[in-house]
Amino acid sequence: MQINSRATFDGRDCAIEYNDAEDFSQLPRELCTQIYGVCFLNDKMVLVHCMDTNKWGLVGGTIESGETYEQALKREIQEESNMEVLAWKPIGYQKIVYDDNGEILFQLRAVCKVRPLGKFISDPDGDVDEIKLINPDDYRKYFDWGETSERIMEVAKMELNNL
Repeated sequence: MQINSRATFDGRDCAIEYNDAEDFSQLPRELCTQIYGVCFLNDKMVLVHCMDTNKWGLVGGTIESGETYEQALKREIQEESNMEVLAWKPIGYQKIVYDDNGEILFQLRAVCKVRPLGKFISDPDGDVDEIKLINPDDYRKYFDWGETSERIMEVAKMELNNL
């Protein structure tokens, strides 16, 4: 399924195209800059609070040079939530095209089963200062990206059973 929308990131207007995906092999690796997990601890969804933006969102972040998508996802989830990824599966991606210069980048989405490694400690090198476990049906109280977030959550809940 493809969903088209518009947004502003870092003060820049852009077009966003969300697509379901069972893998990321068709995407240009050099343009895949971020990966985020819809993480589940048993029947609860894990959210992170970013102090820089004062917003709640999915766990994840930047794919570092030389990392596989799986390595980046696992590292980001551990850094931001102090949780370990037990299983994961790609579910989709966002293609972002900036209006000002036509720059294109991709943000990847995955569903994950996780378990705590210990007590949450704020991300030492990032801006996550709190995590929260919520009923996944309540996600709109924390973030709402319209039709895109509805689709991400629908596919994540459906694919969770296949992990």
